[in-house]
Parts: sequence; structure tokens; C-alpha cells
Amino acid sequence: MSQTAVRTNWWVLVLLCLAQFMVILDVTVVNVALPVIATELDLDRAALTWVVTAYTLCFGGLMLLGGRLADAISRRGVFLTGLAVFTLASLASGLAESATTLVAARAVQGVGAALLSPAAMSIVTTTFHGPERNRALGVWAAIAGAGAAVGVLLGGVFTAGPGWEWVFFINVPVGVFVAVLLPRLVPSGRSGQSRGKVDVPGALTAMLAVGALIYALVRAGDTGWGGGSTPYVLAAGLVLLGVFVVVERKVAEPLVRLELLARRPVVAGNLVMLAASGLLLANFFLNSQYLQHVLRLDALETGLIFLPVALVIGVGTHIGVRVVSRFGGRPAVAVGFGLAAVGAVLLAQVPASGNAVLAVLPGFLISGLGLGATFVTATTTAMAHAGPHDAGTTSGLINTGHELGATLGIAFVSTVMALSLQSGGSPVGGFSAAFTATAIAAVVAAVGATLLVPAGRPPATDGPVFAH
Repeated sequence: MSQTAVRTNWWVLVLLCLAQFMVILDVTVVNVALPVIATELDLDRAALTWVVTAYTLCFGGLMLLGGRLADAISRRGVFLTGLAVFTLASLASGLAESATTLVAARAVQGVGAALLSPAAMSIVTTTFHGPERNRALGVWAAIAGAGAAVGVLLGGVFTAGPGWEWVFFINVPVGVFVAVLLPRLVPSGRSGQSRGKVDVPGALTAMLAVGALIYALVRAGDTGWGGGSTPYVLAAGLVLLGVFVVVERKVAEPLVRLELLARRPVVAGNLVMLAASGLLLANFFLNSQYLQHVLRLDALETGLIFLPVALVIGVGTHIGVRVVSRFGGRPAVAVGFGLAAVGAVLLAQVPASGNAVLAVLPGFLISGLGLGATFVTATTTAMAHAGPHDAGTTSGLINTGHELGATLGIAFVSTVMALSLQSGGSPVGGFSAAFTATAIAAVVAAVGATLLVPAGRPPATDGPVFAH
């Protein structure tokens, strides 16, 4: 490959990562601005919850369809469509003057993100090959990990400065910039051989199943696992997953080929992503709550404390790329989740008062370093074994795992904290109990992932890879 082609590919990666950064950012940046949004738009608690949930439901529920469309139609076309929808919906969100308008715009943002994200990862995995692919996926993983931390910081900056509207407006110039430049670097055309019509029953069932699971997990974080409609919606989601498998067995051109789900690397990569995103977002949630409600820091101060964590996650992904390329995924996940457990044990010692930096940063930095490596392992394990016709679908699966993991992690630690407080524990005791639970979860993930992730280095071929 010529030096010009190499430079072009890396510029493509920069643009795709900018777009993905917006998508990841929008999950946490809005959370910081919620109190101000509630005051200015006079939102009640239910409406405020839907500002977050509408985005998450549409994003997580439609990603499999987005990945399938990228495979069947055009990666570039689906990406640019999703980018346009996401950018326009961001503008509408910033201009919203009522709860209905804001929630509707957030839902449309989620639809755009569901098209954009899997198509972008599909372009990455089909543009880069061999060791370069691992490095590119390492950069991609760093965006997924660090975006949450930077989101908290930017949320504080915009809320304290120009206003909450800029949480959304910032996406507009970035979206336009990427939309103008990317078509000059990525060729148009179909992703591969045409597979005919899209599996509409499978897409609808997958959307309902994943949407029900995400909604149940969000509700579990608020009301507990047995409260209200949570157990019924959770059961419905699991039943719909079973229906999805039946539908995919019967249709001629399924949304997700079941043999893809039977591949060990794909299963391993998705489970590692589920655990890694769950642990990382649980850490951000707990530390944010602790800093703001116990140590009384404002959003901007909290974001500044999180900034070193974003940098360390990037370092972790860089180290993870080297470990995976040289020794394989198993050592990376074993050490990565092990470091996450060590960091959580340190965080379980948080005091009722004291220096915020000393209370949070040592443990969070150790966890972030380890989890950065696990994100790399998740993406390289799953995507290194995806052929060109399955790249979009596989990326849709792993992005769905990211969203489910993030929602599950927050619901899990919220439940642990609630149980601790109900048993008469102090607020700090609730945080300690939740951090201890994440330490145990990290140990379980380390053992399970070490057994499940295939031994040896991922394939470093320039052609399509098929592994069963």
C-alpha cells in the first residue's frame, strides 16, 4: 500500500472517530445538563428520565438493523444518512422549548446514531487489515472509553458557560465537517454482494427485544428489579429474544445469520464488551454521584477530575493493542479486568469527607487503565473474525453489547446502593457496597473472559477472515 493510501486511511479513521465521539459523548454529556434542562423547560421527573431513555432505546434497539443495512446497501451511504439524521436531530434538541419536542428529537438522535455507529465500525474494519486493523480498532476503543469521561467535562463546561443548548449544538459543526470530507475519502458503492430485501420481521423483533431489555434495566436502576413493571418488561424482552431466534431460523435472508452468533470469537467479543462497558459506566456513575452529592463538587469540577481518567483509558487501549497483537486477547482481558477489580477495591474505601482527588483518582485511574485494554480486546476479538459481508452486522452486535452493558452496569450498582441504604447503611456505605460489587463483577469477568476469549493472536491477514 502506498504512503498516500495509508495517510488517506488514517484520515478516514479520524473522521469516523469524530462521528463516533459525538455518539458516545451524547450519552454522558446530557446527564450533566439534566438539572438545568429540567429547570428551564419545567420538566417533571418522568419527562427528564425520557430525555435520556428515548436516545438509549432507539440507539440500542436499532443498531442491529443499522449494521445489517450497512452490509446490504452501502457502508458509506448508511453512515452519511445516520450522520445527517443525528446532526439535524441535535439541532432540533438544542432548539427544543418543550418536553415533547426534546424527547422526540432525542429519539431521532438515537435513530441516527444506530445507523451511524455500526456503519462507521464496518468501514474501519474493511479499510484496515492485519496489524493496522488492530491499531485502528485500538483508537476506536479509546474513543468508546474516553468519550464518557470527556462528556462529563463538556457537560459541565457548557452548562456553566453558554448554556445547556450547546450540549447539542456542538454536534452540528462536527457533523457538517465529517459529512463534507468523508465522501472525498471513502468510495461509494455496495458493501458487498446484494442480499435482497431486509429482514423486516427480524428487525422489528430485535428492536422490540433490545428496547424492552434496555427499558427494563433503566427502570431497575430507578425502582429496583422487582419494582413496578420492571420484571414484566424484562421477561418480555427475554421472550422476544427467543422469538427473534425462531424468526431468524425461518427467514431466507436473516438480519443476523445464526452461524455468526455461534462463532466463539464473536460471542467472546460481545461478552467482553458487555462487561467492560458495564464496569466503566458504573464507575462513572458512582464516582459522579459521590463527588457531587457527598463531596459537594459541581459538574465542572467533577468533569475536571475525570479528565485524567479519559487520558489513562487512552493509554490502556494503546497498551492493549500491543498486548493483543503480540500475545493475544487472553492476557489483555485477564490483566485488564484484574486491574479493574483492584481499582474498585480502592474506590470502596471512599471517605465521607476529604480531598476529592485523593479519594477517587487512584482507584479510578487503575480501573480505567485496565478497562481500556479490555475494550480493545472486545473489538479486535469480534471484528478480526468478521468477513466483509458480516462486518456491519458484527459491529451492530458489539455496539448493542456496549449499550446493554452500560445500562446494566448502572442498574446493577443503583440496586446495590439502594439495598445498602434500605438496610440502614450510610450514604458512603452505599457507595462502598456498590464499588465492592463491581470489584467482584470484575473478578468474575476476568475469569470468564480468560476462558472464553480464543487463545493466540487475532488473525493478521489482509483478506476476509472466517472463524467458527
